[in-house]
Amino acid sequence: MISNAMVAALNQQISLEGYASFLYLSMASWCDREGMEGCALFMHRQSAEERMHMLKIFDYISEVDGHALTPEIKQPPHEFSSVQELFQTVYEHEQKVTASINELVALSNKENDHSTGVFLQWYVNEQREEEALMRSILDKIKLIGNGPQSLYFIDLEIAKINAAAVQAEGEEA
Repeated sequence: MISNAMVAALNQQISLEGYASFLYLSMASWCDREGMEGCALFMHRQSAEERMHMLKIFDYISEVDGHALTPEIKQPPHEFSSVQELFQTVYEHEQKVTASINELVALSNKENDHSTGVFLQWYVNEQREEEALMRSILDKIKLIGNGPQSLYFIDLEIAKINAAAVQAEGEEA
């Protein structure tokens, strides 16, 4: 049986994942407005992935006879000073999600809740991959620099990253 404390903590994670989905959707809109189609597509895919993360926890809570709650989601920012700031914000948010997942793992260990601990291992791996991806993107943005054509090349690189991810997802299915 899952504890009330664990259900409450997992419901908080649902809220964090839901916020990430809306944040990335807002970022997709900003990218689209700025003419960065590749970045917009990437952020739309990221938004959908975060929603899937949220629903996976939602379903888990129900499966273990808890009560999953639909989250209240605070309005994410709509404006960014640059694509660099946008991806730095993504990276910082992913770090926040990683810290939250680590706290959930610690709570599952403290409560000897092995079922939840095993469930959370998928998120531990996912967060390692997400942070590595965002660091890689930030590194590419630094390499490209701030020259007159930098936005074009940044958008092109993000489009390539997105296409590779979509292809990998297709191969997994």
